[in-house]
Amino acid sequence: MRDAMDAPLVHSATPSRPILFANGRAVSVGELLASVRRVAAALGEGGPIVNLCEHRDRFLIVYCAALVRGRMNLLPPSRAPLIIEEVAANYAGSVRCDDALVARALGEAAGAAPVDAGGGAAGLAACGAAADRAAADRAAAERAAADVPRIPCEAIAEIAFTSGSTGAPKAHVKRWRTLLGSTVHNAARIHECLAPAFGAQRPWIVATVPPQHMYGTETSILLPLAADMAVHAARPLFPADVAAALAEVPGPRVLIATPVHLRALVDSDECFPQVHVVVSATAPLERPLAAAAERVFGGVVLEMFGSTETCVIATRRTAHEASWHLYPGVALEPGGDGTVVRARWFDGPVVLQDIVELDGDRRFIVRGRNADMIEVAGKRASLADLNRRLLAISGVRDAVAFQPDEATGVVRRVAALVVAPGLAPEAILAELGRAVDPAFLPRPLVLVPALPRNELGKLSREALMRLAAQRLPHHA
Repeated sequence: MRDAMDAPLVHSATPSRPILFANGRAVSVGELLASVRRVAAALGEGGPIVNLCEHRDRFLIVYCAALVRGRMNLLPPSRAPLIIEEVAANYAGSVRCDDALVARALGEAAGAAPVDAGGGAAGLAACGAAADRAAADRAAAERAAADVPRIPCEAIAEIAFTSGSTGAPKAHVKRWRTLLGSTVHNAARIHECLAPAFGAQRPWIVATVPPQHMYGTETSILLPLAADMAVHAARPLFPADVAAALAEVPGPRVLIATPVHLRALVDSDECFPQVHVVVSATAPLERPLAAAAERVFGGVVLEMFGSTETCVIATRRTAHEASWHLYPGVALEPGGDGTVVRARWFDGPVVLQDIVELDGDRRFIVRGRNADMIEVAGKRASLADLNRRLLAISGVRDAVAFQPDEATGVVRRVAALVVAPGLAPEAILAELGRAVDPAFLPRPLVLVPALPRNELGKLSREALMRLAAQRLPHHA
């Protein structure tokens, strides 16, 4: 990839091949490219694009239009107005682009689906005219699609943001070649899981994660662009919505989710269409949950390991193995305080806080994160391990162990917030005490109705501390 000067915006750009399912029908590559050109024309020249589109299809169109215009995508870590302001202020000439702007550029209604023209002859005439116009647009799009835009490999495609230790957004530059470098391996791993039953058949993706975050961008935006895959535009939340979205696309199906969402889906009574590969990331996936997901969905559960800094660099079949398989071209250098990651498509080495142990040829085991290691009474333990053991207790639906903010004159202990309807704190502690040193038993352990997880299932330190301040007893 470093030797190439540019690369196509869309892989396998046969004009008629489906790339997207939106508004009740499949959208072809040709149609997508026609929409991209119209939005690119509306964007014009200028600085970075703050991509604020909530609808996946429109996010995809803006993402591509920015690349075509040579303008990078800025992807704020949240939709909080102050965060968006901070991100935009740091990049001169940045322009915000949302669903309404895309709708205007494409001559559509601003909503998620076409507006019903209403009953009667006037309504039927309007529907007929709209259908004729849509058919003409599709035909023109497919005729024009042979000219697929090519993107310079060194171009900055996006800047993704993490919160950082101070809470201020921290920028991570992603060049087109670095994104393609990881995406080609993501696609290869998914196809490896599908190949025994489906050969090289095109999979359809249904993603429950938003496209704005790196995991969602990699799996629901870049896989359709850089691999021969297609994606449903929806972001279903409730089990019935997930089942409905899956039913709208043909097999083989790929479901992109998080451990928190998978647990809710597995625990529901919903009957899902078969999912041939379930992908999970953003937090450790426990083996029992992975095994349960394979039973419920009838396919392979593939867990991805990565970060905003590196994108995905490894996968594993969590229901059957503990070790991670590195992608070809990725090398790890474990250290006492973290791990150095190198890859052919990186700009340079990246340091992660994960503490890993090499496990034979191109395999490794994660032992914890440097930030998760805590010390109490001269003993050390991992918060990640405490969380894993809490979640393994029957009846515990969600949990987080942490050290509250330091208080003067008070020895810092471990606390826990647990979602476990029907269980008493004493029963949870008794079960946990069978596997955990008494020094690390959470005291207090407080039951809560829910944890303040974001749309990726993650807990920010700020949100956790706010809930802890409301729920935990105050120190004297």
